[in-house]
Amino acid sequence: MTEKLSDTARKTTLQPLLENGWSMVEGRDAITKSYTFGDFVEAMGFMTRAALWAEKWNHHPEWFNVYNRVEVTLSTHDVGGLSALDTKLARKFDGLVA
Repeated sequence: MTEKLSDTARKTTLQPLLENGWSMVEGRDAITKSYTFGDFVEAMGFMTRAALWAEKWNHHPEWFNVYNRVEVTLSTHDVGGLSALDTKLARKFDGLVA
């Protein structure tokens, strides 16, 4: 069963993401990041790769795409906030663009 991140987990797993460009969403227990690519094809390639991992882990992002930009928001609706699935997916998404 997925659980909301504990205070300890927030310090150890969430803090590195915040230092790597993720930010907290105002008014929600969620994180967000905007990725910018060279063009639309690169942005869609990222979304396709990310979608495969999201499906594999059965944890799907909220996201928005305009041309070369992809905005991602992660939160676990079942627990009403951030869970280990969100930090895991955020790290994976960052790795896909590294």
